[in-house]
Amino acid sequence: MNTRGPADQGLRLIPFRGLRYVPEQVGSLAAVTSPPYDVVVRPDGLHHLESADPHNIVRLILPQAGSAAARHEQAAATLNRWLAEGVLAPDPEPALYVYEQRDGDTLQRGIIGALALSAPADGIVLPHEDVMADVVEDRADLMRTTAAHLEPLLLTYRSDGDATGTTAVIERTVHRPPLLATTTEDGYSHRLWAVADAADRAEIETDLAGRQALIADGHHRWATYLRLQQEHTVPGPWDFGLVLLVDTARYPLRVRSIHRLLHGLPVADALGALGGQFRVRTVEGPLPHALDVLADAAALGNAFLLAGDGSFHLVDRPDEALLARTVPTDRPAAWRTLDATVLHSVLLDHIWRIPDDPAHIAYIHDTAAAVEQAERHGATAVLMHPVREEVVRDLARQGVTMPRKSTSFGPKPATGLVLRSLTLG
Repeated sequence: MNTRGPADQGLRLIPFRGLRYVPEQVGSLAAVTSPPYDVVVRPDGLHHLESADPHNIVRLILPQAGSAAARHEQAAATLNRWLAEGVLAPDPEPALYVYEQRDGDTLQRGIIGALALSAPADGIVLPHEDVMADVVEDRADLMRTTAAHLEPLLLTYRSDGDATGTTAVIERTVHRPPLLATTTEDGYSHRLWAVADAADRAEIETDLAGRQALIADGHHRWATYLRLQQEHTVPGPWDFGLVLLVDTARYPLRVRSIHRLLHGLPVADALGALGGQFRVRTVEGPLPHALDVLADAAALGNAFLLAGDGSFHLVDRPDEALLARTVPTDRPAAWRTLDATVLHSVLLDHIWRIPDDPAHIAYIHDTAAAVEQAERHGATAVLMHPVREEVVRDLARQGVTMPRKSTSFGPKPATGLVLRSLTLG
């Protein structure tokens, strides 16, 4: 039977036999989890996770070896060894999973399942950022070699906000004993439940039919899913991708920025190259105060905060003639005025002439880590102010993608709580 559903089905989640850590085989569930692969700050965060527990999931999502092929083969061998040793084991029956994250007043709940993949033209899953071909190639080879989805991507949709359908299933489920509960070192508590009841699953299916979702986090993994699906002409498990689906009408996400670390560009050189085409002001620290100043400036126009020399420098008010010469005009005004657009089109491409590749630019989610690494290596950290969610969603609905790594939605699911094997379905 062809499992590639028609586009008019909307979002369709199917159950799968989750691979999960066997608690008795690891030091603790918290010690084997990780942030998503692209959030791990390297090398410090990578080394910290590797030393937290010999079975930390980072050994699968970010394996270390001399070449890409060797890294991916190592990840596959590690995964197979952990399965053979009983460190990881599949759940006895297919299920969808309710996942909860909580930290103080922040509460996020959603459904983890295998989502039927749809072509971009179908408009069922909306990307909002461009992707880097080399990252997609790397993730594709890792998935291909391990035959597994090692971490879910984060999708959002908006219901009417009432406690029906998927929300009703979630809120009934969280009153039952969870499959697992743990608290990670960032202070978030995590709980996971299996939804195996056919009536519950039917209620979710009916609710999600006809809905569309926005990719909040995981554009490269989504592009990888589609690429690998195209490689497999016979219908099967590659027609589905591991996702966490969150209703932001019930559980709003936060939108944060992803900052740039410019290797080999000292702050003095970065500022000197501006040549009066932006206003530049030194801003007093500490970092939270400097970010407040950035927020005030960003409310009035394009603004960036440069760091790395022990100080903070607000760069704003770009020359209008400069913008007219360097920003592409074939996109909507909301795209042309994005900070990320101006950063890439004007500063990186035109003024600093820095190629957008890993040898020259690192993308760092944690603000303090970006500043610390810039100061340590004599580089420049470009700190960004977050984009509003409604701007992201409106552009995505128009089919307009933002510059890559423009946003960071959160909280992000912890990696390592549930995996999907492509050999188990």
